[in-house]
Amino acid sequence: MSKKSKNINPQLPFDLSMPVTHQREDLIVSKANEMAISMLDSWPDWPGRVSVLAGPVGAGKTHIANVWADKAQAVTCNCVDLAKNLDEFVKRASENDTFLIEDAASGVINETAMFHFLNAIKQGEGYCLITSRSWPITWDVKLADLASRLKAVQVFELSEPDDALLRQVMVKLFSDRQLSVDEKVIEYCVLRMERSLESAGRLVEAIDQEALSRQSSISRATASNALERLGMN
Repeated sequence: MSKKSKNINPQLPFDLSMPVTHQREDLIVSKANEMAISMLDSWPDWPGRVSVLAGPVGAGKTHIANVWADKAQAVTCNCVDLAKNLDEFVKRASENDTFLIEDAASGVINETAMFHFLNAIKQGEGYCLITSRSWPITWDVKLADLASRLKAVQVFELSEPDDALLRQVMVKLFSDRQLSVDEKVIEYCVLRMERSLESAGRLVEAIDQEALSRQSSISRATASNALERLGMN
C-alpha cells in the first residue's frame, strides 16, 4: 500500500465560527490604531462634539466604533437612515442623544440632512462619531455651510494593520479557540495574508478547520493549505 493511500481522508469539520464581540479588552493597540483607540478611551473628553474615524477596509473601524457606541450608549445609523429620519434624529440630538453614523462617503451623504443634524448636535450636549474610509476633505461636499462644519471636526485615523498588529490579533484569535500555535506559523501567515483584521479572522478559522478535517496539529503546511483555499497564497 502506498504512503498516499494511508493518509487520513479529510473530514468535514464542525462549524467553528466564533461569536463576534465588541469589547474594549479585545482591542489590541499598535502604531496602526493607537490614535483611534486613544479617541475611544478619551471620550467624552473630546475637543468637539463631532469626530470622524477614518481608515481603510479591514483596519478595525467597525470594532472600535461599536466599542465606542456601547460606551456612549449611542444611536447607530447610516447616512440613508439619517436622511429618512431627519426630524426624529434632530429632535433626539437636541435632547442630547449621542450618535454613531457609519460609512459616510461622497455620493452617500444627503448634505442638507447632515448639515441640519450636525447643527442639532452642536446646539445640544450629545456627541457624534462618523466612520468613513476617507477624510471629510475628500467627500466632495457642495454645500458650503456643511463643508465649513466638516472642516472643524477632529479626524482620528486608522492605518492598514501592520505586521505587529496582525501577529497579536492572530495569537489572540487562536487563543480564543484554545489553540497554541508556533510563532513561526504565525509569521508565515502574516507575511502572506491579506492586510486586514477581517482576513485574520477568516484565516484563523480556515486553519482551525483545515487541521480538524485532516486530524492533524496546526503546522506551516496546514496554514499553507488554508491560505491557498482563501486565495491568499
